[in-house]
Amino acid sequence: MATTSLHQSNAESATTVEIQQPSHPLPNFLNSVKLKYVKLGYHYLMSHLVTLLFLPLIAVTAVHASQVNLDEIGKLYFHLQYNFIAVMALSGVAVLGSTVYLMSRPRHVYLVDYSCYRPPENLKVKFDVFMERSKLHGGFNESALEFQRKILERSGLGEETYLPPALHSVPPEPSMAAAREEAEQVMFGALDNLFKSTNLDPKDIGILVVNCSLFNPTPSLSSIIVNKYKLRGNIKTFNLGGMGCSAGVIAVDLAKDMLQVHRNSYAVVVSMENITQNWYFGNKKSMLIPNCLFRVGCAAVLLSNKSTDKHRAKYKLLHVVRTHRGSDDTAFNCVYQEEDDTGKVGVSLSKDLMAIAGGALKANITTLGPLVLPISEQLLFFGTLIARKLTDSKLKPYIPDFKLAFDHFCIHAGGRAVIDELEKNLQLSEEHVEPSRMTLYRFGNTSSSSIWYELAYTEAKGRMKKGNRVWQIAFGSGFKCNSAVWEAIRAVKPSDSNPWADCIHKFPVEICV
Repeated sequence: MATTSLHQSNAESATTVEIQQPSHPLPNFLNSVKLKYVKLGYHYLMSHLVTLLFLPLIAVTAVHASQVNLDEIGKLYFHLQYNFIAVMALSGVAVLGSTVYLMSRPRHVYLVDYSCYRPPENLKVKFDVFMERSKLHGGFNESALEFQRKILERSGLGEETYLPPALHSVPPEPSMAAAREEAEQVMFGALDNLFKSTNLDPKDIGILVVNCSLFNPTPSLSSIIVNKYKLRGNIKTFNLGGMGCSAGVIAVDLAKDMLQVHRNSYAVVVSMENITQNWYFGNKKSMLIPNCLFRVGCAAVLLSNKSTDKHRAKYKLLHVVRTHRGSDDTAFNCVYQEEDDTGKVGVSLSKDLMAIAGGALKANITTLGPLVLPISEQLLFFGTLIARKLTDSKLKPYIPDFKLAFDHFCIHAGGRAVIDELEKNLQLSEEHVEPSRMTLYRFGNTSSSSIWYELAYTEAKGRMKKGNRVWQIAFGSGFKCNSAVWEAIRAVKPSDSNPWADCIHKFPVEICV
């Protein structure tokens, strides 16, 4: 069997990826091509079914229109003259109906640009440094240290993720002041880049939504931003707390609703998490996992409902679908902040987490599917569903092919297991999940902002073409599964502040677990 080796090298390390060539130079066409093209033909037929059905009607209408003479046209004009009132009434109804439709239809929401914060190099934390600092702290027993080491090795994280300054100190110095410093550093860093890339005057912002699950100081994070940039006094501000890693989509949904009410407005969404005061220093293993996964990150997003922004915007928001499973006690408790037996506070992750996430995903795509899937996939899904009900058989449920609806997938980089499960259950390719894997590897789990680092990766790779659709999907405590669907208005080039700008040539890398 032939083996091809591809090598990538940089100043610190080299990555070798081995690609196994198949032993047979040609595939088995009998088993693959026929089924492939039958399904492609079916999808094409169903997608253009309405057009095909109207073709005979159009042909008949064209034939009759070609046989109309000048005398018949004159008679039609004569009849209209004697029905002037009816014609005017119908015209008035048409104009009124058009006006009502134009005034009441949902306004388009455009994503003008966004920025992902990239921390300074001195905040990088290698695995050996992470373990050394954990030992020096003295609060972790041998079992807890070994557990953290194993989680790091299997997590899918790389050696270049970031922790806040307070956790680089020996011993760590988590405090309210340090937490505020971290929050200001990431929020202002992302916003400064956003304002620079869009040439936006901060005083033009009409709506501000900030989400951070675990750090909610007084004054609020949104007030800190208002104070820093001296935003106008009538700005509508919102501060979302305790809503987990899917809060970024919730924040976008809230901003979208506000943009339906306030005309000609800009909305800024800031998504982040704060680590400084939420590091767990105990020995309960279910609470140690977040220590190994969560890292520093933040995203700032500029949304607009101004039609004049369409020419410079990157994306248009198509759908937001939110699913909440909090009525189920198991789902509600699977991600839970609490104290351990010694009184140390941490976030506990249940062993049922993946099963709960799977159920939330199923509920979410059941709502999302009819909005985005082609009619061909919807018919296959409902046909299989009816067959299962009628025959009571063990027929496997049909999993819709979401690759027909989306060109790019931004799966929350919550951990390797989350990405693996979605890749398997949605039958995605390695390229589809590449942005999620590489974001987890390079930046770690940056909570609600991770889906924006993934979108930035796709742009940096030059893969975003005009008309491409993007599915951002995130999971969060509660338990929630939320989706946002965007359409590229143009071929999107990466911004100057793209967090992958100087390292995209190194990716993708092979992740050994």
